[in-house]
Amino acid sequence: MHLFSGSSHRELTEAIAKQLKVPLGDVTLKTFSCGERYVKYEQSIRGQDVFIVQTATQNVNEDLIELFLMCQAAKLSFAKSVHVITPFFPYSRQDRIAEYREPISAKLIAHLLEESGADHVITLNLHSDQIQGFFSIPVDALEAQAIFAKYIEKKKLKNPVVVSPDAGGAKRAKKFADRIGAELAIMHKSRPEHGKAEILELVGEIEGRTCILFDDMIDTAGSLISAKDALLDAGANPDVYAIATHPVFSYPAIEQLRDAKFKEIIVTDSIPTDPNAFEGLTILPIAPLLAQVIEHVEKGQSVTEIYDK
Repeated sequence: MHLFSGSSHRELTEAIAKQLKVPLGDVTLKTFSCGERYVKYEQSIRGQDVFIVQTATQNVNEDLIELFLMCQAAKLSFAKSVHVITPFFPYSRQDRIAEYREPISAKLIAHLLEESGADHVITLNLHSDQIQGFFSIPVDALEAQAIFAKYIEKKKLKNPVVVSPDAGGAKRAKKFADRIGAELAIMHKSRPEHGKAEILELVGEIEGRTCILFDDMIDTAGSLISAKDALLDAGANPDVYAIATHPVFSYPAIEQLRDAKFKEIIVTDSIPTDPNAFEGLTILPIAPLLAQVIEHVEKGQSVTEIYDK
């Protein structure tokens, strides 16, 4: 087994390697003066299982090209199998044609991964379950709910209610609410344009209760802040929590979250994030989960029991 890191999140790969007690593989990654990426494995991987860790960051297109090159280089070097660990799957929100003449970008990325040589993908909290169907290779779509549940349960919150900021995430939020023994509330929102959201309706008992907004990612934070304002208008406890797996934090998210005064915003380290970005930010590690899955895959063991552990 050989574990390699792309340039997007080396810190996460090092944490996984530490959990697995294996050395990090030696690979050269650089950019030519013309902007083209270059990849070279500095050790033999012939006949070996290769695991490549590369998440999506603000430089998503460069991250992808580098990942495609790493996959193809591994295949051309006679690797036995190529396993891609991409905690935040790129272009995951573009999973359907929402308006005329749009691409299904997530499907294209899936096809490009396969064409570049990936035999297996491990990812975390896909934006929608249908993305798994875009692949013809195995996909392990993990959940971070157990990580969040253990953290929240220690807080012993009084009279909590889990809130889905939109109808699309209701199933995900309901699953988390059941896990921590809380009730569920659902918001209905509209998007007048990309990056903006308006809360139109709120269903559920909110007044006087501690609300936990639950979503898969925080991008510009516009939806999250609109949801918080709607909860306060409905009489919720002023201490509002937010949980999201992927801290995308596109501009102006950090500036807005500094002013929003959430009680706490809890995310994972699926994307490299400054832990001191704003007050009340908590980052939970995913390396133990990913390491366990990698270990089971390497040994040919089932990973089903890990999904919701």
